[in-house]
Amino acid sequence: MDADEVRAIGARARMIRDRRGLSLDVVGGLAGISGPYLSMLERGLRGFNRRGLLDNLAEALGCSVADLTGQHSAGHDRRSALVAAAVAAISTALHDTTLDDVPDVPVRPLPELTKAVALAHEAVDDCNYGFAGQGLPALLVELHVHVVTSGAEARQVALVALATACRVASAVAGSTGQMELAGIAAQRGRDAAWLAERPDLVALAEMNYSTALLAVGARRRGLLVCAQALRAVSALPGPTRDGTATAEVCGMLHLTTALIAARDGRTAEVATHLGEARSLAAHTGERNHMRYHFGPTNVAAWEITFAVEAGAGPEMAERLAAAPIDLSVFDSKDRAHYVYFDLARAWAQADGARDDQALRALDTAARLSPVRIRHDPIARDLLLTLDQRARRRTWELDSLRRRFGIGGPG
Repeated sequence: MDADEVRAIGARARMIRDRRGLSLDVVGGLAGISGPYLSMLERGLRGFNRRGLLDNLAEALGCSVADLTGQHSAGHDRRSALVAAAVAAISTALHDTTLDDVPDVPVRPLPELTKAVALAHEAVDDCNYGFAGQGLPALLVELHVHVVTSGAEARQVALVALATACRVASAVAGSTGQMELAGIAAQRGRDAAWLAERPDLVALAEMNYSTALLAVGARRRGLLVCAQALRAVSALPGPTRDGTATAEVCGMLHLTTALIAARDGRTAEVATHLGEARSLAAHTGERNHMRYHFGPTNVAAWEITFAVEAGAGPEMAERLAAAPIDLSVFDSKDRAHYVYFDLARAWAQADGARDDQALRALDTAARLSPVRIRHDPIARDLLLTLDQRARRRTWELDSLRRRFGIGGPG
């Protein structure tokens, strides 16, 4: 690129950084360069001689490469391409193995595999689906081998790790809209959890499977699975001095059941299950068993979802504007992303009167979880609605269209 192009890209980078309210050092650190070097790029004193540098800078700024280059097309999406490659390999791994039939392949020691599963699980909570998916296909195959070939004690460890790995696989597949594969992964995790005979793990795996069923429209079956799991876990002892895992799982199942009821318009059931979840959260406090972040803050976050489903989004958004949820409690981009996405949906229900707030919330959600939101049909429909209702063009709206791969203004 010539000097004029370099200066234009640098100027756009500075404009975006200013709009985001980010410092040179913060953006430079996220992009893998120093603050002073970023300053030189912004002033056109250094060239963008690597495509990777443009990609990294776009990710650090929470924008698309097209926002920097000015070449306004759907363009390149490195993160989605990385996840798509992992999803294809995950599909092969799950279809080529079962819990009683595995290939004859070498496997790593079980402690090494369980550590890798924990890192992938953490990456999903951080919305880093590319990292989570990179080594996941091999992990799935090797854990299946351990389940089939190990002695009783090691098999138990492998089953727990496999159930967790399948939850990660379901999330990675779901992040790109591959909901059928997400369901296959969730069902395999459910089967592994049952074999592990751990009630908390079984209940969470059933909840994950129920959510996967809902995503493909199987609401009746999803409700049945969730209700059965809730009955089973409700019969277990509640929170004790030594542990709250069962109570956390029970609370999450109440929230999921309330969501299904909200989508069906059964408001009395929503209130009942929400009340049960609140009561459990008051006993457990802020917890994070299996990275589900159950506690009073998460219950409050789910209330936004229920309000949106009931058409009462603007009232809830107004309430939260006065008393915001403390998202730092989660330390999770995944949970924060859902809160901002629900806030965007809530403000959008004000029939255009609060579209500026909806746009800002959607932009924040997209920066937190760019892959998932790009492939979410509800998010895409929301963006199109905001685009069609816009009375004036804004950089944030045009940038979101480019990041979503949606052409032309409404």
